[in-house]
Amino acid sequence: MLAGSSRKRILFFAVGISFLVAVFLAAGFGFYLMNPAREGGDDQVFYVQEGSTLNDVADELRSREIIVGKDLFLLWARVMGYSRNIKAGEYRLNAGMAPVKILHILSKGAVITHPVTIPEGFTIKQIGDLLEEKGLVNKDEFLALTGDPDTARHYGISGPGLEGYLYPDTYHFGRGLSPMSVIDVMVKRFKDVYASFRGISERSGMTMEEAVTLASIVEKETGLGRERPLIASVFLNRLNKRMRLESDPTVIYGLKEFNGNLKRKHLTEHTPYNTYIIHGLPPGPIANPGKEAIKAVLCPAESDYLYFVSKNDGSHYFSKTLSEHNRAVEVYQKKTRKRPGKTS
Repeated sequence: MLAGSSRKRILFFAVGISFLVAVFLAAGFGFYLMNPAREGGDDQVFYVQEGSTLNDVADELRSREIIVGKDLFLLWARVMGYSRNIKAGEYRLNAGMAPVKILHILSKGAVITHPVTIPEGFTIKQIGDLLEEKGLVNKDEFLALTGDPDTARHYGISGPGLEGYLYPDTYHFGRGLSPMSVIDVMVKRFKDVYASFRGISERSGMTMEEAVTLASIVEKETGLGRERPLIASVFLNRLNKRMRLESDPTVIYGLKEFNGNLKRKHLTEHTPYNTYIIHGLPPGPIANPGKEAIKAVLCPAESDYLYFVSKNDGSHYFSKTLSEHNRAVEVYQKKTRKRPGKTS
């Protein structure tokens, strides 16, 4: 009887000790999670690269003294399922933040973002330069992807690459993203915009690729936004009459090197983009057009114009006949002496 009572007392004692140990451990765990590494820590920019594991992140946080130790940090992250949700990007963290708050920020993806505005008519090269200047992508990696037909096919686009499909807009990107992640945002934005023209696009008889290619030419030829529908009508009229487009921006795009001075010899250089030589549209867009340029191609002005020439004030003079166009060239381009027969 006494032996049985002794066993019960030992059992109760063991349970009590285990309970107290559990309480102390839980308290210590809670204390760690809710208390910062130190008070008044300064903000630090902390990068999480794509592909980083939770262990990688914890090691870096510890080495930067943003957290004290990592074992409890990793344990809580795994208990809460955060280990699968750490978002790549650039964060503003400091040692004055409790570990539980740091984990919440990382799992929520509350990254520092940087605004970047892509102007209408920028080429992928210009976009790559701008994004690299902002520290957002490696330009060479960006251009390799955007110039790859396989990348275009990944998005259901037939063509030599993604020129024309990186929608010009203001974006907010975090650093540490892969070039493909940035591209994905821009192409999806393009698709959202183009989807608003779906019905009109189907009635136009043009494929998306044809419409965007022509829109890119209109974008590069236009000085005044209100002229886009008229310029689009000129090119569409020429296409319908099987006339060459004869657009300088397409020639320039096809040149390997261009110093800003388009010469007569360039017009005879055989490239897929030289619309003084080829009939129809070039093999793909020459820039990334905005919504209004796309709309101008799908909803052009009604006109019989076949030519236009710059009036050197951002606007153009439009003509129906070559003789009228040549007279306009003499009036408006005496100093630059543009070539007779040129559309723009």
